[in-house]
Parts: sequence; structure tokens; C-alpha cells
Amino acid sequence: MGPTMSAHSTRPTPVATAVGRPGPGTGPAGPATAAFTTAHSTATTVRGTTGHGTAGHATAAGPAAYRRLGQVLPALRVRCAPPRSGRGWLAGADLVARPAALRELISHDARQGLARYGRPLRPDVAAGIGLHRFVWPVALLFTLPWFLERRVPLLAPGDIALRRRTGELTVRPGAFLCLPDDPAAPSTTTAPPPPSARTVPDEAALAAGLRSALADFLTPVLDAFRPEVRRGPRTLWAMATDAVVEGLWYAGGLLGEEERARTELAALFAPGVSGASGPTEPRAARPAPECAPFTPGAGFTAPASGGSERSDRCRASCCLVYTARAEAMCAGCPRVTRG
Repeated sequence: MGPTMSAHSTRPTPVATAVGRPGPGTGPAGPATAAFTTAHSTATTVRGTTGHGTAGHATAAGPAAYRRLGQVLPALRVRCAPPRSGRGWLAGADLVARPAALRELISHDARQGLARYGRPLRPDVAAGIGLHRFVWPVALLFTLPWFLERRVPLLAPGDIALRRRTGELTVRPGAFLCLPDDPAAPSTTTAPPPPSARTVPDEAALAAGLRSALADFLTPVLDAFRPEVRRGPRTLWAMATDAVVEGLWYAGGLLGEEERARTELAALFAPGVSGASGPTEPRAARPAPECAPFTPGAGFTAPASGGSERSDRCRASCCLVYTARAEAMCAGCPRVTRG
């Protein structure tokens, strides 16, 4: 969401590092300003410290997780409040309903691209970067409460607003999914449960609920971006998968939970039903993977070492920034990793 941009995807380190392993101010999804210098946090998760008993936490999903995010990534500020408009704010409802609002968001990245590369980005490239930089922080509104609190907010585009220039987000908390042992669940409290709490039976169901909540939110967003990005649904969902994975991976690293983030993201987007029942089976007859419409697999590879510029993750999509500068290729770009 910040003013800088390159071809490189985001990796969970608090400051900019080597090519292919950049900090938050340098990737296509980078949420922070160029001046971002936050120290690495050794804090444990909300779930492991305050649990669900934090003030105001028992009746909502997210406030405590968003506060923790602000502590380690102050350049991205999330407030629980009704959506805002005007003075640089873009309401999510406007993004999906008003083409002019969408084009203004894209023009922000087009101006940054011109300033950085000294030549205009192709319109579809600017739109793709705009999509990535929208989904990257907004997906954290879902994934971070799941990661830290084991709660999944059920949000619609009309529940959020963002101001790209300042790295601010507002979110209106509402219904959420939780586990049976959550204090908000009917079986674990003597008081009437919050009307917004919806219990699911286990971790697998909660993960499925997260994928479903993200897909429901992103479907109208991708539909709005599609004419500008000029790519089909499969590629758009690959771009969304990259943004979701890289956002939580980065936040997990700042929270001192990088390995857990990798593990849980890999499980969240595991292929599940592979559809590989035989080489002669028609494509249309094969069952969809359980993580559909997201791209199967989180793309993590063995961690790079010894100063290698190889990425620790193979992206599912290409940001096409190399079209503005030929040498600007992500280390984890599928055009490189897949030959």
C-alpha cells in the first residue's frame, strides 16, 4: 500500500534485504512506506497470551489481532469502525460498484510505476499491481484473526474502507466463525452467546470457513478488476492466492511466527482432492481441489541460505512488472521457477 514498488514478492523480514527477499516497502504487495524500519517482534500470539478474555474480544473477531499487527507493522493501521469515504478513503462497496473508483485506485499504482521506472506501466500491469496491493492488506482482516485467535470474520466489501496514501484500513466487525471451545461459543459460556458467533466443529471446518469467507469477499473484487487486468478467472485467483499467502507469511514473520505461518498456510491451501485419477480423464470431469477457487498449494520451498537470491516461495502468478524493466524479474516468479 506504500509508495514504492518493484517486481519482487514480499518475504517476512522487517526491513528490505537482498533481491528476491525484500521487505514490505519493495514488493508489488508491499503495504508499508519506504521509511519502514520496524524492529522484529518476539511477541507471542494473541491466542497464546491474552486468549479470548481481552477486553471487547469475547464478542468480536479481529480487534486484538489488528492491534497486534499495528504494533509490529505501524505503517498499516487497522481500525474497527464503519466504512469511510472522502479525503482519500475508498469504500469497498464503491470499489466493486463504481468503475471510476476502481480506476482511481489503479491510477495510484500507475503513477508510482512511472515514477519508479521512468516509463508508463502497461494499463493491465498497473491494474494487476493495484489488485495485489488491495488484496494483500485486506486479506489480513480475515487471516490474522484466524491465525492468532482462531476466529474467522465474515466480511463483505461493504464492511471495509482503505486509504492507500496513509496505509489505513477500517473494518466493521460482524459475524464470525469460532471453535466449540471459544468463549463466544454457546457450550462454553453461561451468558447468552453473541448473536454474531457461529460455531464450527473443528479446525478443518474453520479453515474451510476461512477459504469460503475469503472467496465470498474476493469474488466481486476480482470481477470488478477483471476488465482492467485483462486476465481470466484462473489467473486472477492465482494472483489472489499469492496476495493472501504473502500477507500472512510476512505478518507471521514480524510476530516471530514465520514457521507456523508457513505450516498453516501450506495446510490451508493444500491441494486436497488432486483430481489425478488417470491421465485419460477429461479435465472437466476431474473434481476441483478442496481449496478452490484458490490455486492449490501455498508455493513454499526449502528456505534459501548462504546469501542465495533464490526465493523461499514460488508464486502462482506473474506481476508482469518486467514489461516496464526487462531485468525486473521476481526470484519466485513462475516464469523463472517453471522454466
